[in-house]
Amino acid sequence: MPKVGMQPIRRQQLIEATLSAVNELGFHDASIVQIARRAGVSSGIISHYFKDKHGLMEATMRYLLKQLSQDVATCLADAEPTAQARLYAIVAGNFSQSQVDHAAMKTWLAFWANSLHHPDLQRLQRINHDRLHSNLKHEFAKRIAPKAADQAAYGLAALIDGFWLRGALCPHAFDPDLTLQLCHDYIQQQLKQI
Repeated sequence: MPKVGMQPIRRQQLIEATLSAVNELGFHDASIVQIARRAGVSSGIISHYFKDKHGLMEATMRYLLKQLSQDVATCLADAEPTAQARLYAIVAGNFSQSQVDHAAMKTWLAFWANSLHHPDLQRLQRINHDRLHSNLKHEFAKRIAPKAADQAAYGLAALIDGFWLRGALCPHAFDPDLTLQLCHDYIQQQLKQI
């Protein structure tokens, strides 16, 4: 029988072990046995808490999504209350250290690939997509017409995803300062539509 209060600790150990295993081995080669070994637990614990590798992947993505949400919220809390500053903050949160860490980036890539075939993961991806678009559109709409705000949000989300994807696939070529500057330039161009 597990000790009282161990579940959150074990779950977090397994999520961190998943990030480590995916970073080193890739999602498909990161077996339940290897993940359990990295976490210092038996593989039966994964079945107990997550049912299977797919459940562990979903929990790991929920963890990364929560970190992303917290990073964006922190950036927004520190931003001036202008639409431009808040848009910059949303971009900064999406490229925060917790999101561009090699383990996180590789896990995000695995998540995106697997979300094409798993409805639970697809739902998480849709929530993430809709949240980003809604937040961007809300800020753009403070300064430009609704249709233009929707299009600007779509474009900025595509820039964020595109730069992020390029950074994940070519980490040696990823320049966070240039990425932020190009996103800022796009924001400025869109806000000039008034």
